[in-house]
Amino acid sequence: MYRPQALLVMGPEPFRLQFGPRELQRLRTLADLGDPIWTDDLDAPHVRARLAETEVLLTSWGAPRLTAERLAAAPRLRAVLHCAGSVRNLVSDEIWRRGILVTSAAEANATPVAEYTLAAIVFAGKKAHVLAAESRLRPADWDAVHHREDLSNYGRTIGIVGFSRIGRRVLERLRTLDTAHVLVTDPYADPAAVAAAGGRLVELDELLATSDIVSLHLPELPQTRHAIGARELALLPDGATVINTARGAVLDTAALERECATGRLNAILDVTDPEPLPAGSLLAQLPNVMITPHIAGSLGSETRRLSAQALDELEHLVHGRPPIDAVTSEAMEVIA
Repeated sequence: MYRPQALLVMGPEPFRLQFGPRELQRLRTLADLGDPIWTDDLDAPHVRARLAETEVLLTSWGAPRLTAERLAAAPRLRAVLHCAGSVRNLVSDEIWRRGILVTSAAEANATPVAEYTLAAIVFAGKKAHVLAAESRLRPADWDAVHHREDLSNYGRTIGIVGFSRIGRRVLERLRTLDTAHVLVTDPYADPAAVAAAGGRLVELDELLATSDIVSLHLPELPQTRHAIGARELALLPDGATVINTARGAVLDTAALERECATGRLNAILDVTDPEPLPAGSLLAQLPNVMITPHIAGSLGSETRRLSAQALDELEHLVHGRPPIDAVTSEAMEVIA
């Protein structure tokens, strides 16, 4: 069996979390590891000596950008297997010029984000985050709460902005809820694929005007910055909730703050712009806004799901099988 020379390149914490004894043992069955087996510095002289022989890099958060200069020091490199999601800050154009295979574990990373989103949608339907915040300010009138008609997940219309790998998984999980409609907007989506997943493809304005809960799953690109701004937020019905687990910049923070400050809209945000919000931010203090510190993606033991996918990619490589989730230069134009 072909055994490439491999090097782990990532920050110390990702390495500790993602490569325990089981993962390292599996890696050793698939590849040859020199000394060091791991680094977060591709410019150190002793690492450059290793890089000259390396054929496969397994990268993750904290890996330095693979610039033309660094790639020149790795003449035998044939694959970069990313043990995390986006490779946007990792790869350079030189990667594509050299024809190096790049894979991502973004598919595995989509699982916890979709799980978080489903939980956020359920909380939004019951306005659980709003009631919890209000109860800290004054005792809750439980009898009054039990007679409210707006605290429900039955018959809700859910809007999914972005039929991405995460958006698709959210649609799959929404089958567990008895929703009225699931609407999807995405200029690149196939209506048949959306329908098969349980949604209906519509234009953004229709989705916004008719959704009780809107969940954002857009990549951060120049054309998606503030894709949901003041005009779009104004289309939402009174009492609607905006959920953002994508990137903070796709949502206009100032416009959202104005809408939530009036009490007209609610929000559940796992990402913000800027991130974190500055001290004293009004948005962070509003009782109808819940902000979590970018926890929807893989954390803790969840990160080993990403390692497992990267090791699956390595197994495919050594056995001459096609990659599971290759990233192309063309795809970089539309993915996170």
